[in-house]
Amino acid sequence: MDSIAYVNGSFVPLSDAKVSILDRGFLFADGIYEVSAVLDGKLVDNASHLARLERSVGEIELALPETTARIQEIQKELIARNNLVNGMVYLEVTRGADSGRDFAFPKGGVKPTLIMFTSVKDIINAPSAKTGIGVITVPDLRWARRDIKSVALLAQVLAKQAAAVAGAGEAWMIEDGKVTEGGSSSCF
Repeated sequence: MDSIAYVNGSFVPLSDAKVSILDRGFLFADGIYEVSAVLDGKLVDNASHLARLERSVGEIELALPETTARIQEIQKELIARNNLVNGMVYLEVTRGADSGRDFAFPKGGVKPTLIMFTSVKDIINAPSAKTGIGVITVPDLRWARRDIKSVALLAQVLAKQAAAVAGAGEAWMIEDGKVTEGGSSSCF
């Protein structure tokens, strides 16, 4: 049986859950996500996840399309509809789908996208929960790998929005006193 997802106000079979290819989450990674664990059919530490969600959307000036109380109701409804005992609820909110592809925030009339779905996972009985895992350290490259043409363009979106607010057409990104790149164009 197909599990049930939530997409912009509707509960739908996961196989029918879709967002526009113009959604800014897809085009620019212009969104925020959270994952809440579910044990014995109940959300674990969800208040902390929702608080971080509110802080994160605030940091990128993204309005939640629902209150956190309503988001929690939806999460619980998904758990019930999917008979989820152990696993997780994934949620993502994006700036929504505009009529085209522009780095700066849409001017208006674009409703944020909110999607959620569940996954079954036996968190308690997972082998790693019993034996532990090995860990290595790596440099934090999340914002440093500008040489990779990734769809993770949130830093560029925020730079272009800062330029738009300042009445400028572009923002130069600076590191160690040197221009590294433009928000959506090469400075070279």
